[in-house]
Amino acid sequence: MAHRPKRTFRQRRADSSDSDGAEVPSAEPGAPGEQAARGPSKEGSPPGGGHAVAAEPRLRGRGRGRGRVWASSRRAARAALGADGDSGIPESRTVDLSTDEEDGTHHASESKDDQSSSSNGSSSLEEEFSSIVNIPDAAFIQAARRKRELARAQEDYISLDVKHTSTISDMRKNTTRNEETSEESQEDENQDIWEQQQMKKAVKITEGRDIDLSHNRKSQTMKKFDTSISFPPVNLEIIKKQLNTRLTLLQDTHRSHLREYEKYVQDVKSSKSTIHNLENSSNQALNFQFYKSMKIYVENLIDCLNEKIINIQEIESSMHALLLKQAMIFMKRRQDELKHQSTYLQQLSRKAETSTNGDKALDEKTQWILEEMESRRARRRQARALSGNCDHQEGTSSDDELSSADLTDFQKSQGDILQDHKKIFEDVHDDFCNIQNILSKFQQWREKFPDSYYEAFIGLCIPKLLNPLIRVQLIDWNPLKFDSIGLKQMPWFKYIEEFMNSSMEDSKKENGSDKKILSAVINKTIIPRLIDFVEFIWDPLSTSQTRSLITHCRTILEEQSTFENEVSKGKKDLLKSIVSRMKKAIDDDVFIPLYPESAVENKTSPQSKFQERQFWSGLKLFRNILLWNGLLSDDTLQELGLRKLLNRYLIIALLNAIPGPDVVTKCNQIAAYLPEKWFEDSTMRTSIPQLENFIQVLLQSALKLSRSEFRDEVKEVILILVKIRAFNQAESFIEEYHLDHLKSVIKEV
Repeated sequence: MAHRPKRTFRQRRADSSDSDGAEVPSAEPGAPGEQAARGPSKEGSPPGGGHAVAAEPRLRGRGRGRGRVWASSRRAARAALGADGDSGIPESRTVDLSTDEEDGTHHASESKDDQSSSSNGSSSLEEEFSSIVNIPDAAFIQAARRKRELARAQEDYISLDVKHTSTISDMRKNTTRNEETSEESQEDENQDIWEQQQMKKAVKITEGRDIDLSHNRKSQTMKKFDTSISFPPVNLEIIKKQLNTRLTLLQDTHRSHLREYEKYVQDVKSSKSTIHNLENSSNQALNFQFYKSMKIYVENLIDCLNEKIINIQEIESSMHALLLKQAMIFMKRRQDELKHQSTYLQQLSRKAETSTNGDKALDEKTQWILEEMESRRARRRQARALSGNCDHQEGTSSDDELSSADLTDFQKSQGDILQDHKKIFEDVHDDFCNIQNILSKFQQWREKFPDSYYEAFIGLCIPKLLNPLIRVQLIDWNPLKFDSIGLKQMPWFKYIEEFMNSSMEDSKKENGSDKKILSAVINKTIIPRLIDFVEFIWDPLSTSQTRSLITHCRTILEEQSTFENEVSKGKKDLLKSIVSRMKKAIDDDVFIPLYPESAVENKTSPQSKFQERQFWSGLKLFRNILLWNGLLSDDTLQELGLRKLLNRYLIIALLNAIPGPDVVTKCNQIAAYLPEKWFEDSTMRTSIPQLENFIQVLLQSALKLSRSEFRDEVKEVILILVKIRAFNQAESFIEEYHLDHLKSVIKEV
């Protein structure tokens, strides 16, 4: 019997798959090698030669890849069969049909080769596992089985089984007869058995190679350790130092972990607080609904006001034009009457008579004007007599009476404007035209969501929203009328004050914009309207108008005192317009004529009456100017009242007047109108410089009176000097003219 020589693992790796035909004898019938190999394999072995088949794939499987065992088994068989041609059995896939002993020997030798080859290093292991396991397929094994059966049928070998020698011929006949019938069933059965065997063998191969690989790795690791290497000496200090270093690192790490822990604890607390606040807060959907409704409300409010502002401006302009027309009527009438009366008196002084038609026409017009003027004065005298006012001076009354036709026309026009005024918001819901309702909407916002309310600066927006509505309420408001309603009594003023006072409960918003709502409304709405009245309608010669205007201005400026910086411009504009209007009145309306003494000696003469009327009219303006004391600065009042009016007009009239009780009365009235705060300094011995001319007039009047029958009036003059703190001048006058009986007057003061 011919035995296959033992081959190591490396010899098998060196031989390629193409040289397998040279190592394995050909399976052709009658081959010597095959006959020698089949003798022992027939005894006790199944016809299929399972051991031989199992051994050969194990050898070929060494060195092939592990991961592709299941995926490449059948595909390799089909590729081999397709490449062989007609025979269907490639020479490289010839299977060695050796006996079980040979298979066992080969298996043992291969195991030894595996163990010896495992020590060749990691490079040989990588080459071993990178190869592919080649396992014979079913078709290859079936072809080999058929060749063995044909060889038995031809009896070209000597059987070792003596029991079957007499039946070899019968077996040959039976084999030939049953070969065709059992070929198909046997092939299917063998196919299943073969597949199961191949699967078991592949699992065993992979398990074995895993064990070899781990063993090789361990052995390789053991070989890496070299005991000949010497390590540096180790002492206690080095160990201690390393431990301390390690301890320091651990402590630093621990501290960083503590800081992170504290941070996490704070985050947890903050998250819990946020959750608590969100749980306790109102529903977000309701909040969104509120903001949405508020947005829609404000948009609708703005649309409404934008639509109505045109009507408001038209009606406001109509009322202003009506009042301006009335004021121009009074001003033009006064100037015309002054012009014609002055012309008439000049003609009388010259005693000149004209005969031309033009002059006659002028005289007729002047006569008509004078008659109308005297009729109005007569009605006023009658009214004063009925009221018991007997101390009135001619020229101090305001000639603001309208004719019946003009009064009817004025009342009709005013009524039409007020009717249109009522129709402005007749088609508007109260929530969009009632100031109280509008403020209540914003108050709800402030109470529910104060943070967003103040962040939106609603306090700065409210004055702009209320401006058209307040202007509507001010259309029929005339601050020059003595019976006009005060600002604090107006409904809008009260509503805004209530809205502001409700916000004062929040101490954190003490300096919030809500505290400035009223001042902003006054600055942006009331002051511009007052300026229009001052510049175009106010008559500074009218005491009633001046007193009413001062009352409203004092209220406004007192409200602005808290926020002086914010409204300084509005305040300055208002006061500037007041000063400008009074300057214009001094220049245009003050006229005191000077006549010869012979013309004014008779107190009943037209010249004397006209002169007296014009002086008292100028003195009335002097009083009205000084009524602004406390609102206008002292310098402004002294400039207007003393330098421009008193020294330029009134003093000249006093110097040209006939000395007597009338001059003392006029001087006494002038001193009475002077503000007392100008003379509050008890150390003053000399009056203010602007009164120096007035003091000289008093001294001259006292001198003339002391030489006349009106000596008792000198005391009144000295009292006037004492009142205006002209002590030095009074004492000098008494000493100079030996008026020792008047020294007691100075001592009493």
